[in-house]
Amino acid sequence: MDWRLFAQRMASMARDLLAEHTLDATLEQISRSAVELVDGCDASGILVLSEGRVRSLAPTDQFVTDSDTLQGELREGPCFDAARPDRPERVFRIPDLTAPPERWPHFVPRARELGVGSMMGFLLYTREEELGALNMYSRKPGMFTEDSETAGWLLASHAAVAFATARTDEQMQEAITTRHLIGEAMGILMGRHHVTEDQAFDLLRTRSQRTNTKLRDVAREICESGGAER
Repeated sequence: MDWRLFAQRMASMARDLLAEHTLDATLEQISRSAVELVDGCDASGILVLSEGRVRSLAPTDQFVTDSDTLQGELREGPCFDAARPDRPERVFRIPDLTAPPERWPHFVPRARELGVGSMMGFLLYTREEELGALNMYSRKPGMFTEDSETAGWLLASHAAVAFATARTDEQMQEAITTRHLIGEAMGILMGRHHVTEDQAFDLLRTRSQRTNTKLRDVAREICESGGAER
């Protein structure tokens, strides 16, 4: 591993991540960077564990999604464990999936059938009840070394900061959109029912509670229907 070159490429990746304007674009850049920067990495993606369910984000290859799905079904695997809050470890590596498995005995032979030769998983972020792991795959066994693990951990650490920033920006944009929707819906209700601003908001809140629907979604329905009951 040429660490000087790696550092230069990491700096370039950091600039690219800061230039992304959406969460999806940030995640895709993280996955691409893993393939470009980590020796032996043929494919990458992000496994998200939320309320016990697994989702696959920004995969660079179909077998990344297949592996994530498999780990979710079996409830075991290096990337699944990396995204679990009850595990003290935050880096997991299988250097050779053709060897008899020392861990994850159900997952390893099935992953081998998918064409995975070696793989690594790194904790990417922890947010409330949702956790994410950055996963790296090689089609050949023995491709991920200790240097690869170090490089992957450094990349995941930088990526976690970029993810947190993108997530905050997305949440701010969602808040602005929600405020706009509620304001528009209140205006529609005020005009349709000849009520005050406070009364319009009470109508929104009552419908939200009655239908067990988020206030933002109720506002969107009113904007789309012109205030008519559905």
